[in-house]
Amino acid sequence: MPEVSVRKGEPIDRALKRLKSKMESEGIMEEVRRLRAFETPTIRTKRKARANAKRAKAKFRFNAQ
Repeated sequence: MPEVSVRKGEPIDRALKRLKSKMESEGIMEEVRRLRAFETPTIRTKRKARANAKRAKAKFRFNAQ
């Protein structure tokens, strides 16, 4: 679970923004959205295919240079 310490004199909304970005980068919000409702096998297959394509694209992009 990500932690964010509120610095002295820091507005609470800025700390919340940092927490939200940390949770988004770790994929927690995506998982919560995914687990909110039942996921059919077809949707699961499509989601995994999109994730694999994104991973392959990033791998190709960084290895091509």
